[in-house]
Amino acid sequence: MAGTATTLTVTAPRWRWQHHHRSIPVSFFRRRHPRLRGLEFYRNGVVDSTCGAVSRSNEVNVSPWDDKPFRILPSGKKAYLDEQDVVTFLDPPKGLIPLDPSSYNPAAYLWKKIEDIPEERRHRLLRLLEPRLVSMAWQIAGTRYEDPNLMKKSASTLLSSSDRDDVVLEYYNCRTSGGPMPISWINSFRKAVFTCKDGQAYGRIISGSLLAAFADSFSPLYFTVRQHNEVMSTEQPCDLAYEFGDGLYDIKELPLGFPRPVKHPYPFNDQIVVYVRHLAPGVSVGQAWQEGTKLEQVPRKLCREILMVKEYTSLREDQ
Repeated sequence: MAGTATTLTVTAPRWRWQHHHRSIPVSFFRRRHPRLRGLEFYRNGVVDSTCGAVSRSNEVNVSPWDDKPFRILPSGKKAYLDEQDVVTFLDPPKGLIPLDPSSYNPAAYLWKKIEDIPEERRHRLLRLLEPRLVSMAWQIAGTRYEDPNLMKKSASTLLSSSDRDDVVLEYYNCRTSGGPMPISWINSFRKAVFTCKDGQAYGRIISGSLLAAFADSFSPLYFTVRQHNEVMSTEQPCDLAYEFGDGLYDIKELPLGFPRPVKHPYPFNDQIVVYVRHLAPGVSVGQAWQEGTKLEQVPRKLCREILMVKEYTSLREDQ
């Protein structure tokens, strides 16, 4: 109960500190999840997620109900704990020995932590997760396929719904790095995904810069959205494939203001496919591959992993 001291029995910990490195938000270890009960580690004491109490060498007990959703930094800015928990999970301190992977599903935990972030704040992940952590998120999302129930979940309500009688549209902000110079704008861009009355799903890449956006109106980058279970080049599992083809799609119903499809410029006319894994509600991670139209061409990655976060324009706040 809140405010009640709890006596802890220390058992052999599965998480322990080898040396001092940096602090981890207490909420990361204190908030419970069915797949992570019994999480314990040493750092001048013990944290046990099954009882929600923190016991330090000075025997101060802190209730999980005392947690705040944010803390104020010396600069005056707010650091939200839910977002920081995601960063800590993807980038734990070097001295922390991880749990046995067979004891829990990392993708299930990451799904829950991102789901805990209010929709209007999830865009912060684009700024907080550097490219290395986005690549780590792709790897962790791969453990989703070990859980049949988690496999059924989708990051998009649009793609998980059917029997639509009109055009439905979702926008996402996307962040990556390492794109080739001619398309360096791919480091930060938007995408739109929409479904038509016939149930077919399409999407469109929208460049971030004003100059590129002007070019978008003459050469829009459309793609088809298909259920897909394997990255062709690596044989790793995935959920969706964005297939760019040559761009000459006969789309019967376009969202208002969208230009008609035209032939894609290079390299998007060279069999570009983005393979997507659902990470959490409104959040996906993808790999873009240039697979080539020639049989002898060796597939290569177009850029590093791509983080995609759904826009919640009506809810978004800029604190």
